Amino acid sequence: MTDTAKFETQTKALIDDLKSVCANYGLGNDGNEFKIITQVFLYKFLNDKFAFEVKQIDKNLATDENWQETLKNYSKNDYEMLLMQVSEGTAQLQPEHFIAALYHNQDKPNFGQLFDDTLFAIATANTDIFSVKEDGGAKVILFDRVSEFVSPSKRDAFCKAIINKLVNFSFEKIFNEKYDFYATIFEYLISDYNKDSGGKYAEYFTPHAVAKIMAACLVTDTNVSNVTCYDPSAGSGTLLMNLAHAIGEEKCTIYSQDISQKSSSLLRLNLILNNLVHSIQNIIQGNTILHPYHKNEQGKLETFDYIVSNPPFKLDFSDYSVDLDTKENHDRFFAGIPNVPKAKKDSMAIYTLFIQHIMHSLSTKGKAAIVVPTGFITAQSGIEKKIRTKMVEAKMLAGVVSMPSNIFATTGTNVSILFLDKQNKGDVVLIDASNLGTKVKEGKNQKTVLSDIEEQKIIDTFNAKTAEDDFSVVVSYKDIEAKNYSLSAGQYFEVKIEYIDISAEEFTTKMNTFETNLESLFAESKSLEKEIQKNLKSLKYDKL
Repeated sequence: MTDTAKFETQTKALIDDLKSVCANYGLGNDGNEFKIITQVFLYKFLNDKFAFEVKQIDKNLATDENWQETLKNYSKNDYEMLLMQVSEGTAQLQPEHFIAALYHNQDKPNFGQLFDDTLFAIATANTDIFSVKEDGGAKVILFDRVSEFVSPSKRDAFCKAIINKLVNFSFEKIFNEKYDFYATIFEYLISDYNKDSGGKYAEYFTPHAVAKIMAACLVTDTNVSNVTCYDPSAGSGTLLMNLAHAIGEEKCTIYSQDISQKSSSLLRLNLILNNLVHSIQNIIQGNTILHPYHKNEQGKLETFDYIVSNPPFKLDFSDYSVDLDTKENHDRFFAGIPNVPKAKKDSMAIYTLFIQHIMHSLSTKGKAAIVVPTGFITAQSGIEKKIRTKMVEAKMLAGVVSMPSNIFATTGTNVSILFLDKQNKGDVVLIDASNLGTKVKEGKNQKTVLSDIEEQKIIDTFNAKTAEDDFSVVVSYKDIEAKNYSLSAGQYFEVKIEYIDISAEEFTTKMNTFETNLESLFAESKSLEKEIQKNLKSLKYDKL
């Protein structure tokens, strides 16, 4: 087993151990379990990251078995100098914040309070680095008071059980690993906490294949630098992480907004794991449609170089739909605001508001990839068609990839990926990937999984703009206009009639054969008809 595989196994075992502790104290599948697991995991990660950093700075600490005690004996000035040298993505910790310090003090009275006070002190000392903002400006700090999720009589024992799970191994040897390692760990960590639970703000984990295709088709130039990346419905950040990884984490700054507190917390953790701490200050918890947060000095919506989004398709926004009809929003929602139905308010097509918001938020060289219900690309009236018309007339459409059914295991809605590019003045590529993939079972649901080869086929075809029979087509903006702005690849495929050249003699021979065969069939038919009549006459039946 490689070192990376070994640490991945150990890390997943730690996550399982923490879940086991929660279950033993009555918190298994509790609404607060995800907070405990993710925050304790983060506390462990920040501790080991700090250890890794200081041992790089002071080489004597790297060989010192009691390095924590050695740090405690640093003078105040020496310790401050050490903190000044750690990287910006590393938490500023004091010796009393170390896991070892809590471990050695676990038999003291009120250990649960000591545990909480330690995490709170870390959060307070690092507010400027790790806090997520609400759209009103308030800051959401790094940690909650973990012990308070259990009854007072169990708090000390609960926190002792947690701290004893954190001392078995260290992350230190894997901090040179990159995205792929942490992506696997993050997905495992949140696997139980980011699924469709049937609630009002049900969150879907965007499949890896969709995220990979979106990033690979957007980022075709790896020489870009100092670019901005945005997701107005970020969730836990799967799309943003894939995008940042394709560009280079050090070359981009992340911006996001999401109405869910849980998603914003998970996104913060994802940024920390993936060396994107510098972007945490741009993570906003709030309603993007009603209160878009990111604005420039003139108070206008900020624009971005890359935008990715898997917006909610159906969500009740009736509580604030009237508030959207303002002069300031007329340009943003150029195609209109969906009507509020009298019944089934949760079926409102809120995704059309997100598409318009994204189009409005693109920079002059901006690119975007948006997951949409496949019905959007062919709707022949209403807001959907107005949006597609604008994309074509403004020459900002780059292409569409229609994905296989059930690419999301938790929803039966067929989806497509819509690609925009403000600099695409040429051809548009439309791909029908609906026949790709293998059907597999995921729990009670059926899911379609793309192979690596199939994923790469989609990416290569899109980026090269190549046409392939019954798979892809390359069309002009005029072609799309002629098809009533349909973006379905199938409507542009040629209808082919196969034929072969034959001589007059061959044609005569074939026709004679057909005639002979037809006469034979007619004769057989007449024989069968006589046989049936004969059999009918021989039947006897009683009259009623």
